[in-house]
Amino acid sequence: MSYTVKEIYYTLQGEGAHTGRPAVFLRFSGCNLWTGRDEDRAKAICRFCDTDFVGTNGPGGGKFDSAEDLATVIATKWNSNATSNGTPPFVVCTGGEPLLQMDEAIIKSLHKQGFQVAIETNGTILPPPGIDWLCCSPKIGAELVVLSGDELKFVYPQFGSDPQQFVHLDYHHFSPQPMDGPDKDKNTQLAMEYCRAHPRWRLSLQTHKILGIP
Repeated sequence: MSYTVKEIYYTLQGEGAHTGRPAVFLRFSGCNLWTGRDEDRAKAICRFCDTDFVGTNGPGGGKFDSAEDLATVIATKWNSNATSNGTPPFVVCTGGEPLLQMDEAIIKSLHKQGFQVAIETNGTILPPPGIDWLCCSPKIGAELVVLSGDELKFVYPQFGSDPQQFVHLDYHHFSPQPMDGPDKDKNTQLAMEYCRAHPRWRLSLQTHKILGIP
């Protein structure tokens, strides 16, 4: 299988339970809830996405003919920037929707390179086995089929929804994350209030945007 990748870069995880952890980000091209083109946003299932996942023109992006080739490039990104000192390297596979392309072969190839493999998914496609950390971000209007994992991160608020509808699912961490955009400050306040009222939920902020890093 070949892989179409928007970008690969080394940074810090900016949100969720692993905030602040050094990681290589592998952003796959494509999504099943929106084309990524502004002219299609109004009819998309997810209309608030703030990520560019179209094409292969980001740093490190391109088409890769094999899982081994892709994993080798990812390892180079880590090894050229960090000394692990016993801490396993960490790769975050995201998109778009990474499960449109991610398969057992790339997971096995990344494990062979020594990586812990994390994924950020919208939860509409069942994942292959072997993922070390699964973060699901459900989108209202899309069928959720990934009912267990490590972290459920809900962009908040989404019209007509209550995050409490997810607490029966088999996840270890639950986080509301304020929706970005012109109402970000208001949404942040709402998310903070939600956490105060529902202590099982812990606030997730997009700290990479605050810090000005990718």
